[in-house]
Amino acid sequence: MIVKKGLFINMKKEYDFSNAKKNPYAKQLKKQITINISETVLDYFKEMSEATGIPYQNLINLYLIDCVKNKRTIDITF
Repeated sequence: MIVKKGLFINMKKEYDFSNAKKNPYAKQLKKQITINISETVLDYFKEMSEATGIPYQNLINLYLIDCVKNKRTIDITF
């Protein structure tokens, strides 16, 4: 028995997951990677993070998602 917020919750000894469905969002889960980002870019997103209250890693991910959705291309000129 588990007590949570004054409620008593009875837990079964075992649960049957034989009819469980796979997570339909599993393909959308994030994958951890290592990436080199310039200090200027990192500072920019950290400042934005402080202003919005959204973790800077999420902001970078949101920006990259926006790039994918809008099919942005990089203009690389030297």
